[in-house]
Amino acid sequence: MILRRAVPADVPAIAALYRASQWANLPTLPDIHTREEDLAFFGGQMLPNQTVWVIEDGQGGLAAYAAGVEGRLNHLFVHPDAQGRGHGSRLLERFRADVAVLDLWTFQQNLRARAFYERKGFVAVEFTDGEGNEEKTPDVRYEWRPR
Repeated sequence: MILRRAVPADVPAIAALYRASQWANLPTLPDIHTREEDLAFFGGQMLPNQTVWVIEDGQGGLAAYAAGVEGRLNHLFVHPDAQGRGHGSRLLERFRADVAVLDLWTFQQNLRARAFYERKGFVAVEFTDGEGNEEKTPDVRYEWRPR
């Protein structure tokens, strides 16, 4: 597996991986954006304005990606077929290597993600009713600080 910075040619694969992971792990989450809107966001907003790392699956595709900026991890998604292989841990460690504090949001119902972050030393510091996110779904903010 290869960990590398994302390039513009990765945008379609990142968008597809995002959808596959999101809907496999949270099938009841509202689908509020079209595939075209996903492509526009990933290519026009995320890639130019955030640090984006990808892990190649060894067969020309992507197994996982993560994106963030200035101590905030905004995305960490692993393709459902590649979960449980350490890709999420590898990406998380890459982001933690460059910061003193790292925070992130996830949905309260995403128990798998919450358990993962808690095993990695993140602490829940804020719970909301979801009114502040696009999906209007309750979420939780986690924070990590080195010991």
